[in-house]
Amino acid sequence: MTKLSITLIFALSVSICLSQNTEQFCNTFFNLQKVVFEQHYQPKTINDSLSSGVYRLFLEALDTDKDFYLQQDINLFEADKLSLDDYILNQDCSFITKYSDSLQNRITANINYLKTLKNVTLDYNNKYKLQFIPNQAYSFYKDKNQQEIGLQKRIAYKTLSRLLDEYEDIAYIQDNFKTLESALKPKIIDNEICLLSELLNKPKGFDNYVYSLFLNAYLKYQDPNSTYFSNSEKTIYEDGLSSNQLSFGILTDKNDNGQIVVAQIIPGSAAFINGNIEVDDIIISLTSKTQTLETFCVSNEDIAAFTTNENNNEITFKVKKSNGKTLNVKLKKSKIKVEENALTGYIISKDSLKFGYIELPSFYTNEDSPNGRGLTLDFSKELYKLKKENIEGLVIDLRFNGGGSMQEAIDLCGMFIDRGPVSIVEANNNKKYTLKDTNRGVLLKKPLVILVNNYTASASEFFASAMQDYNRAVIVGSKTHGKSSAQAIMPLSETEDLGYCKLTVEAFFRVTGKSLQSKGVIPDILLPSLYDNLGNFEADIPFALKNKNTYVTLKHFPYKKFDVDQLAQKSKARQSLQALFKQVDDNNKKLYSSIFEKGEPYTLSLDQLKQNQDNKIKFYDTIFTTPTVKNPIKVSNTQATTELLLYNKSNQEDNKNLILNLSKDLYVNEAFFILQDIIKNKP
Repeated sequence: MTKLSITLIFALSVSICLSQNTEQFCNTFFNLQKVVFEQHYQPKTINDSLSSGVYRLFLEALDTDKDFYLQQDINLFEADKLSLDDYILNQDCSFITKYSDSLQNRITANINYLKTLKNVTLDYNNKYKLQFIPNQAYSFYKDKNQQEIGLQKRIAYKTLSRLLDEYEDIAYIQDNFKTLESALKPKIIDNEICLLSELLNKPKGFDNYVYSLFLNAYLKYQDPNSTYFSNSEKTIYEDGLSSNQLSFGILTDKNDNGQIVVAQIIPGSAAFINGNIEVDDIIISLTSKTQTLETFCVSNEDIAAFTTNENNNEITFKVKKSNGKTLNVKLKKSKIKVEENALTGYIISKDSLKFGYIELPSFYTNEDSPNGRGLTLDFSKELYKLKKENIEGLVIDLRFNGGGSMQEAIDLCGMFIDRGPVSIVEANNNKKYTLKDTNRGVLLKKPLVILVNNYTASASEFFASAMQDYNRAVIVGSKTHGKSSAQAIMPLSETEDLGYCKLTVEAFFRVTGKSLQSKGVIPDILLPSLYDNLGNFEADIPFALKNKNTYVTLKHFPYKKFDVDQLAQKSKARQSLQALFKQVDDNNKKLYSSIFEKGEPYTLSLDQLKQNQDNKIKFYDTIFTTPTVKNPIKVSNTQATTELLLYNKSNQEDNKNLILNLSKDLYVNEAFFILQDIIKNKP
C-alpha cells in the first residue's frame, strides 16, 4: 500500500468520525429545539436576533475569561454572528467543528507553554503590572506573545498569593524565598496544567463538551434559568439537591478557576450551626487528625472521599473568604436527628412587647431536608413554640432565601390566610390555572413583617408577594430578585440517550394579575442595602423574561390594609436618626466602585501584593462588617429551645453567638419597631 493511499484512508476515517460526531450533535440539538418549541413558556423565533444572542453566549461559555482565543480567532468567528440561524434552519451543524478544533488547539498550546515555564526564572520584582479590570472591559489577547506574557504573570501572581496564604510572616517568606518559591512554583504550574487537561479530557470527549456549551447557549438565549444536562450531569444535579451528601453539611463545586468552592450549606448541619463558612468560600485545604488534603488539582469526588472517610470525624477547613482573608474552621461531623428542626424560632422583645422571629434559609421539601421533613412542617412546629410564648407579632426573614419548592410556599401561605387564590400560573399555550390555599383557618392572626433583599428569589418572592397582596404582612427591605418562572426537567427524547434539559415551562403571577418577573417585590418600607445596584437582579441577566401581566379568573379578598404610608414615614424618621443606615448606603457606593470601576495599577512584587491584599482585606472588612445596633432589642430562646439545649451542650456556644448577632442586626431591629408601630396603631 502506498503512502498516499494510507494518507487518503486516514483522512477519510477522520472525516467519517467528525461526521458521526456532528450528526450526533445535530440530532441532539434539533430534538432540543423541538422540546423548546413545544414546551418552553416563551420560545423565541429563529432569526438574526437569536443568531447574535446565541453567538455571544456561546463565545462567553467557550472562553469565559478570554484566556485561550486570540483576536485573530474571534475575527474568523465573526462571520457566524448573523449566520447561526441560517445553519439551524438548514439543519447544518458543520459550523461547530471550527470552535471545537480551535479551542482544543489553543488549550494544548497553553499547556505546552506552561510546561516550559518550569525551567524559566520568573521575575517577582516589579516586572509585571497588575490592575483590576471589570469583566465587561476584558479583551482577547492580540497575539501569542501577549498571551504567553499573561501566563507568566498568572504563574508569578499565583505563586506569591499562595505563599502569602500559607505564611503570615512576610519576613519569613523573604528570608526563605528561593527555597519556598522553587518548591511551590512547580505545584502552581502543575495545577494550571491539570485544570486545562481536565478541560481537554472530558469524560465524553472534548467535542461533546463544546457541543453541550452550544446547547446551553441556545437555552440561555431562551431565558437564563433553562439548562442542558447530559445523563451524568442530570444525576449530579439531582444528587446536589439532597441534603445528606456530607455529614459536615457542605456541598462543593469548582469555580471557573478550578478552585474548590462551597456551593451549598445544608440547614441544620454542623457548618450551618457554626456559621463561619459561607457559600462561595474557597477551600484551600482539609486537615483531619491524621492527614491533610490540599486542593491542588483535586475533584469534588476527592473532597467527598476525604470528608466521608469514617476516620475523619473532625476536620479543619482552611478557607479563603471573599475579602481575601484566610480562616481555619474546625467542624465535627454531626448526624441531624429526625426530631431536630432545620429552623429555630426566637423571641425578640423590648420593654413590654414580645414578637417572634424565624429565618427561612430556603423552601426545602421533605426529600431534600436533613430531617426528612419539609419547611412548612418545621415552620409550624417553631410557630407553635412561639405562640406558647404569647407573641404579639412575627418577623419572617427571607433575606438570601433563593427559593425552592413552590408547594411549600403555597402551604406556608395557607398558615396566614383563610382559603383563597395565591397565584395565577401560565404555560406556553396560554393555558392558565389558579393555585389556591384550600385549607380553612389560619395558624396565626397576629401582624407579620417579612424581611427581604436582592437575593430573595422565586418561591420566597411568591410567598412575600401573596402576603403583600392579601395585606397580611408588611414587606420590609430592598427590592427582591425578580424571578417568577418555574422549571421542569425533561428528556430530549423518549427513545434515544440524548440527555435532558431543565426548561422554563411556566410563569407565575400575583393574585392581582401582575407579574414580579424582572421587577421583583417592591417593599412597603424600603431600607438601604449593601447590595443595591450591584447587578443582582434577574433583569440584569441577559435575555431574562420580560415583565407582563395576565387576567384574573378568581378574585382574592384581602384583609384590612395596613397604614403603610404612616409606617413608612415613621421608619424613615428612625432611619434618619440611625447613622448605621447612612453607613450602609455609603458602603454600597464604595462596593459598587470596587466592582464596576478599574482599580489602581501596581507592579507585582511580594511587598506590593502583600500591601494590596492587606488593603483589600481592610476595605472588605469595613464594607462587610455587619453594623451593630447600640441599645438593641433583646433576643431569647423559646422555653422549648432552652430545654433542648440542656441536652445538647455542643450547640450552646453557637446558640449564644447567634442570639448576640441577631440582637444587633440592624434590619431585625427595624422590623421590631415596625411591628411595634403596627401594634400601637391598632384601634
